[in-house]
Formats: sequence, C-alpha cells, structure tokens
Amino acid sequence: MVSEPVRIGVVGAGYLGSIHANIYSRLSGVKLVAVADINPVVGQAVANKYGAAFAYHGRELLNRVDAVSIVVPTSSHREVSESFLAAGIPVMLEKPIAHTIEDAEAIVRSAESSRCLLQIGHLERFNAGVVRLHEELNRPRFIEVHRLGKFVERATDVDVVTDLMIHDIDIVLSLVESELSYVSAVGARIVTDHVDIANARLEFADGAIANVTASRVSAKKFRRIRTFSDAGYLGLNFEDQQIDVARPGPRPAEGGFAPIVTDTIRVDPTPPLDAELAHFV
Repeated sequence: MVSEPVRIGVVGAGYLGSIHANIYSRLSGVKLVAVADINPVVGQAVANKYGAAFAYHGRELLNRVDAVSIVVPTSSHREVSESFLAAGIPVMLEKPIAHTIEDAEAIVRSAESSRCLLQIGHLERFNAGVVRLHEELNRPRFIEVHRLGKFVERATDVDVVTDLMIHDIDIVLSLVESELSYVSAVGARIVTDHVDIANARLEFADGAIANVTASRVSAKKFRRIRTFSDAGYLGLNFEDQQIDVARPGPRPAEGGFAPIVTDTIRVDPTPPLDAELAHFV
C-alpha cells in the first residue's frame, strides 16, 4: 500500500521561503500544497512557480497541511508558530527561534504542551563537513570561527548575532562537551540600527576557548571554522565542505618535535537546507 505524501505548507514567501518551497516541490514523499504570504504578489508568484495554492494568511493553511515551514520575520515567529503547534501541526521554524528569550520559551512550551514536533532551522548542522568534523574532533582546546558576508537588505530586523553568529554558537556548543562558564562580546552598528559586526569569546569549564566573529558588512563572503586539540588541527570551509588536517606524525627516534603531517578530508558536498528539510519531513 502506497502511503499518501506529506502535505506541506510554507508561510513566508520571501528569499528563504521561496527556497523552502522549491526544495519541498522536489522532495520525494512530499506535496507542497500551499504558500502563504501577506504580500499577494510575492506569495502568488512563488505558489504558481511550484504548483501550490496561494493563501494570504498562514491560518488559512491550518486545515490543509500535515506540516509547515515558517519563514517569516523573527518578530512574528511566536504568533505564527503557536497557531500551528496548538493545532497539532509539526513546525519547521527558521532560525532564530525568536527575537526574545520570553518568546522562545513560549514557543517551546507550545510544542511541549501539544506534544508536537518543533524543528529550528540551524541548517549548518546538516552541512556534510560539519557532520564529519564532529566525527573527527575530540576534546577541542581552541576554536576560531569567522562567518563574514556582504551586506544585503534581508534579515535586518535582527542583529548579526541572531542572524549569522547563531549558527556558529550552535556548532561550538555541540563540539565542546563541557558547560559554558564565561561569555564576553563586543559589536558595532555599521549600516543598520542593529549590531552588524560582532565578536564573542566563549570559555568552558574544561578550559576550552572559542573565538567567534560574524559580520554582514564585509567585502567578501568568508566562512571558516578552525579547531585545535591535542590530536592536531582541523579546519573546515563551510562552503566547499572540505576539511584541512594537520596532525603530529611519528616522533623522530633521535628526539625532538614530531613532524606535522597535512591532509585534506573530502566529503561529498550536499546542500544543507535540502538535507535539513528532508530530515524534517
């Protein structure tokens, strides 16, 4: 017996919402049934492009979908996600989960009380290079991350920490198996009314340190994580998903320091968002 496809809706048809719609339209076992957006020109165009119905408001999807992607401005995350969670509809909510801790906790409570799936869109967790980095790395002592990008007029309702750095904070916390003990951070407004470039230092109870920089006002796109442990160095390029390796080789019989042996770990690059949405459904 062939099971029915999962009926998916997308609320928010902007830049990222249109990508969600595109991916769902191609996923096996999924039917994109509706796209909602308060801008009818944008929403209708995305719906038509991917063979879905258009709705002006997300609540129009409540009785039509089995699951939903919510890709609206962060300030609307709580209102929109709670309506679907209360109806028992699984939610894929783009990051950040919310603009305030209060809203984030309320969204989590809604998911828990309805016993409904809530997945937050930390797509770098599904980057094949990050997955491999987890497998290779043991007890990092120092981590350095740079996530730099050119300015675009998108996601300017939040600061660069909740827009970009949040990816790397999530990765660092997953790599270091120790409690966070101290955080210091600095930042500056350059173009928007929010912090556009920031640096954070994270210290952990086991002595590990992470230095994380994010910018959305840089001249070029640059996304790297470098990790140092007793076993050597691992450096990941988030974009090509390849890992540079430098490890001590055999110690010379005559004494002295061991030579450093370099290598590259090549993984099959896969689009992280495709993998993330496939995991959701």
